[in-house]
Amino acid sequence: MGLLERLKTDLLVGDGAMGTLLYERGIEQQCFEEINISHPEEIISIHKEYLQAGANVIQTNTYAANRLKLIKYGLEDKTVEINRRAVALAKQAAQNQAFVVGTVGGIRRFQMEDSTLTEIKAALTEQILTLVDEGVDGLLFETFYDLEEALMVTSIAKEHSALPVIVNVSLGDIGVMSGGIQATDAFTRLTDAGADVVGLNCRMGPAHMLRSFEEIPIPDHSYLAVYPNASLPDYRDGRFFYSSNPDYFANMTGKFIDQGARLIGGCCGTTPEHIRAIADAVQSREPVRKKTIKVSIRQPLSEPTPKRKEKKLTELVKARKSVIVELDPPKKLNTRRFMEGAIALKGAGIDALTLADNSLASPRVDNLALGTLVKEQAGIRPLVHLTCRDRNLIGLQSHLMGLHALGLTDVLTITGDPTKIGDFPGATSVYDVASYQLIAMIKQLNEGLSFSGKELGEKADFTIGAAFNPNVKYIDKAVQRLEKKINSGADYFMSQPVYDHHQLKIIYEETKHLEQPIYIGIMPLVSSRNAEFLHNEVPGIKLTNQIREVMARHDGDPEASKREGIAIAKDLIDTAYEWFNGIYLITPFMHYDVTVELSNYIHQKQSIATK
Repeated sequence: MGLLERLKTDLLVGDGAMGTLLYERGIEQQCFEEINISHPEEIISIHKEYLQAGANVIQTNTYAANRLKLIKYGLEDKTVEINRRAVALAKQAAQNQAFVVGTVGGIRRFQMEDSTLTEIKAALTEQILTLVDEGVDGLLFETFYDLEEALMVTSIAKEHSALPVIVNVSLGDIGVMSGGIQATDAFTRLTDAGADVVGLNCRMGPAHMLRSFEEIPIPDHSYLAVYPNASLPDYRDGRFFYSSNPDYFANMTGKFIDQGARLIGGCCGTTPEHIRAIADAVQSREPVRKKTIKVSIRQPLSEPTPKRKEKKLTELVKARKSVIVELDPPKKLNTRRFMEGAIALKGAGIDALTLADNSLASPRVDNLALGTLVKEQAGIRPLVHLTCRDRNLIGLQSHLMGLHALGLTDVLTITGDPTKIGDFPGATSVYDVASYQLIAMIKQLNEGLSFSGKELGEKADFTIGAAFNPNVKYIDKAVQRLEKKINSGADYFMSQPVYDHHQLKIIYEETKHLEQPIYIGIMPLVSSRNAEFLHNEVPGIKLTNQIREVMARHDGDPEASKREGIAIAKDLIDTAYEWFNGIYLITPFMHYDVTVELSNYIHQKQSIATK
C-alpha cells in the first residue's frame, strides 16, 4: 500500500530533526549532508532511532543537498552522489517497514538569494530527478518561505514523476507567508499545482503552528501535514538549544489531529523522544474529516497617517528643476556646524538634505536622529540613506518603522561600503540583503506588511531612492542594474559624482527611456589632493585628465583650489542642467558654503530660464 493510500484511512508519523540532532550530539561538520558519505553510520543510526520511536515516514538526509547550497562547501560535484547515498542509507534503515521520502529544502528566504529562479529551478530539478531515480516512496519539499519557489518545485515533481508530493511551507507570522500570503491561499494554490499533502514546518513551535491550523480548512483534494519545531530556540555559549518537551508534544499532537492533520512529525530541535510521544498519541486516534474553522477578523489596513506637508520628491523633480544636497553627519558628537550648514542650505532653497549612513564604513552621528533635528529645527526635508551593511533584517525593519513614526519618508537604499575600509576593519558586515532586495521590502511596508508578511496596521509612505553608478566601462550594464531596481520598486535614482561633460550626455541617452527621474551627482573639488584621491581610490568615481590638471595648477593654494573646484562644478551643472531636472550636490568636507553657492547658481539659472 502506497503513502497516499495509507493517508486515506490512517494517521502517519513523520520523523524529527536530522541537522539539529547531529549538532546536539557534537558533530560540528559544516555540511550535514556530506555526512552521508563521510560518516554514513551516524545517519543510519538516527534513522533507526526514529523508526524505533514509531515513525513510519522518514526523510532522506538531503535538505540542502542541491548544487547551489553545496557549492558553498566546494561539494557541488558531489551533488548526485550525496543524494544517492542518502536514499540508500534511509532504505537500509527502513527495511521496507516505513516510507522513505526524498527531502528537498527551499532556497529562498526573507532576504532572498543571489541565485535567479532559473538557477534554482535547474538545481532543484537535478536533485529531484536523482531522488526519483533512486526509488524513494515520495517527495517532501520543506521549509519553503517563498510560494513562487514552492509552486515551481511542485510543478517540477509532477512533470517528472508520479510519486506523492508533500509540500511544507514556513510562515513569517501566524497564518501568513512572506509577502502577506495567507496560508490557506497558499495551500489552495499548491493543491491546484498538484501537491498531494500540504503543510507547515519549521520556524514555529507547536503553539503558534496550531493557531495557524485553526484558520485552515481541511482540503478536499489533499491532506494536511505538520512538522513543528520543538520550541523557540535559546542561544547559550555560541550554541543553539531547544527545549526537551515530549509530553507537551503528545498533548499538542491530539490538537493537530483535531485540526485535520494526517501526517505529523517534527522539525528543528525535535528528537526521537518527541516522535515517540507523537506516535503514542496517534495510536488511539482516527483522522478527522470535518472541523470548525476559526475565523480571524482582520482589520482593514489604514492609509498612511498624514505626515507629509510637501509634495514628494518624485513629483517635484518631474515638474521642475530640483536640487538636493548631501551633508555628511559628523564623526564627532558636536553637531553645531552641521546644523549651521543645514540652516544655510535651507536658505539656499534646496528641496532636501541627504544624510549618509556611516559613509566609508566610519561611525557618525545617527542619521535618523539628525534627520529629526533637521526637520524640526531647520525646517528642511531630510532624505535618509539606509545601508544594508550595518543592520540585519530585524534592525532594518525597526529602523524603517522608526522613520515612519517620525515622518521621515524619503530614503535612499544602498548596499554600503565594506567595513574593511572604515574605522573598524574587523567589524562584521551584515548584508542580509542587497539594496534591490531592501527596496522590495520597503515597498511591502508601503502595503502595510512587515518583511515577514505580518500586517502592521497601517501603510507606510516611503519614497525610495536608489544609487546609480554611471562611471563604468559599459553603461548599458549599469542601466540594466537600474532596471532591476525599478522592478523592485525604486522611485528615483541618485548618481555617483560625474566629472565628464560627454559622459553626462551619454547617461541621458542611455536612461531617457526610464520614467524614474535621476538626480545627477555633482561633487565640487577643494584641492588637487582631493581630486587625486577621488580618481584613484574611491570606487565609482573617475575624473578627466583635464580636471586633474587644472586642479594640480593650484596645488598648495587652498582658496584658489576651492574657487577652481566651484568653477568646474558650475561648468558641469550647466551641462547636467540641459539634460536632467535633478541635481544632487555633495558637500565636500563640510564646506557647505560651496554647496550653498552652487544651489544659488542653479536657482539663478532657473529664474533666468523662466523669465
